[in-house]
This record gives sequence, structure tokens and C-alpha cells, in this order.
Amino acid sequence: MIKNTFILFILLMVSFNLSSQGILGKWKTIDDNTGEAKSLVEIYEKDGKIYGKIISVFNPDKEFAKCIDCSGKQKDQRLVGLLFIEGLTKNDDVYDGGTILNPEDGKVFRCRLKLEEDKDTLQVRGYLAFFYRTQYWKRVK
Repeated sequence: MIKNTFILFILLMVSFNLSSQGILGKWKTIDDNTGEAKSLVEIYEKDGKIYGKIISVFNPDKEFAKCIDCSGKQKDQRLVGLLFIEGLTKNDDVYDGGTILNPEDGKVFRCRLKLEEDKDTLQVRGYLAFFYRTQYWKRVK
């Protein structure tokens, strides 16, 4: 009885640890040019796809800023609450097949997310043809 309980406990701990190291959750975005933290985003799953939204910004001057250069449903939406990653699916060790919106200029890019080996860094890459830009976000615990 004690042995079975111990084995169950170990299995639960392993499964909890594995699930906590995925891409879902809160991430601090880091500007790839300045190295400064810009916002807090939440990556979540809905209907088998991965999405991301901005849940806060660190610059108080941008707290009520809107995505004025965006088009479609994001046009003139506040940055806080803005859905800017849409429709990614898991493909081996990366998530791709969706898009990411740059709220600073309203441009939309193909997107790829990949968890780094340390499990606390998320590689975020936006593509336009053969050109890409990469940021490394930090997990918020």
C-alpha cells in the first residue's frame, strides 16, 4: 500500500513538472534591441490552437495606448488585452502555423515559438518571407 502510494506520488510529481514546463502561462516580453522588459503576456490554448494576449505593459505612458496602425479586429484596440498571437499548433518541439502582430507598427508576421532548454526562456520568432526577427521572453513564475 505504501509502495503504491509512493509510486503514484512520483508519477503525479513528474506529470506536474512536465506540464509546468510547456509554453502556456505568463511571459515577460524582452525588447531585442534594448534588452528591456516591455510587457507581460499570457500564452494559452483554445480549441487546440495557441494564442497570446498582452495582459499588462510596464511603461505607464502606454497603459492606455491603442493599436492605431493595426487593421481588422485589432484596429484601435487597447494594447492591454490585445490578442496578438493567433492560431499556432504544435509541430515537434516548436509551435508554428499561425501569426504574430507587432502592435508598434500593425504588421502581421508568420510566427514560431520554441521553448529553450532552460524551460524558462521562450524563443519568439516572426517571419516575413526569408527575413525574421527573434526575441527571447522570460517565464513569469
